[in-house]
Amino acid sequence: MKLPSSVMSKVTNSTQAPFYFILTGIPGFEASHIWISIPFCCLYTISIMGNTTILTVIRKEPSLHQPMYLFLSMLALTDLGLTLTTLPTVMQLLWFNADEIGFEACFAQLFFIHTFSYMESSVLLAMSFDRYVAICRPLHYASTLTGEVIGKIGLAIICRCVLAVLPCLFLLKRLPFCRSHLLSHSYCLHQDMIRLVCADIRVNSWYGLALILLINVVDFLLIVLSYTLILKSILGTASWTERFRALNNCLSHVLAVLVLYVPMVGVSMTHRFAKHASPLVHVIMANIYLLAPPVMNPIIYSVKTKQIRQGIICLLSQRDMCLR
Repeated sequence: MKLPSSVMSKVTNSTQAPFYFILTGIPGFEASHIWISIPFCCLYTISIMGNTTILTVIRKEPSLHQPMYLFLSMLALTDLGLTLTTLPTVMQLLWFNADEIGFEACFAQLFFIHTFSYMESSVLLAMSFDRYVAICRPLHYASTLTGEVIGKIGLAIICRCVLAVLPCLFLLKRLPFCRSHLLSHSYCLHQDMIRLVCADIRVNSWYGLALILLINVVDFLLIVLSYTLILKSILGTASWTERFRALNNCLSHVLAVLVLYVPMVGVSMTHRFAKHASPLVHVIMANIYLLAPPVMNPIIYSVKTKQIRQGIICLLSQRDMCLR
């Protein structure tokens, strides 16, 4: 694909001024960026308003100060952080064709994107543990998931993800970027930036693979294990009415897991088996992976969770009545 002349000149000059990277919008549709910005703007607005609304409803309604909804507030905060991390560079590129990002700013964005992505997986794992205790150990639910325990889980998630991403950042920052500084996306990703390095990247590659295995893969396997135990408990003891009620309570979480992991698998498959595909394919998959969870999670929980739905209606109608 032939790049615009303005981009080509920046790529050429970037070898002499290695203090910024060049972002890429939608390949082949540079002239239509202003129109493409409309759906992106709508998605970002839905994400910000949806997650902010859920946080407001949970904060204002005392009856929602329960483990399930506290974990949901963690998920909403994570989605909000992921949205606000990618929004500036995406929208400034689509609106103003501002395709340069500073060296330090790019590394900061890389850190927050990957940290919030790993936090998304970690929070979903914590939510699966919450569902397991609620269904399989209902008598111990209140004593197991106390406010102090939930706070420690939240702190552990933050420490786990920050400490996992920091070495990756330092390993990449020590390497020389002596090739083209043209990135493949409108934000900074580790797997994108590492292609521009002209040194031995085996340590970085192995560490990145280890992070995926130890966080994303392990989290997913533990989520599957928790739902295997839940299904075993439901099918072994409950009546059909209780089975349906228990499964319905888990449906929102299952959909949130699918919204995260299906695009994640799609991105991995695209990078592995479609390396020579059009750059447009990689850009679309990456945007779906980063935008789908923040946009879909508020919709899923607003539609499928009665208490959240009632809280939103109460908030919109500006009534001061409590949820029942």
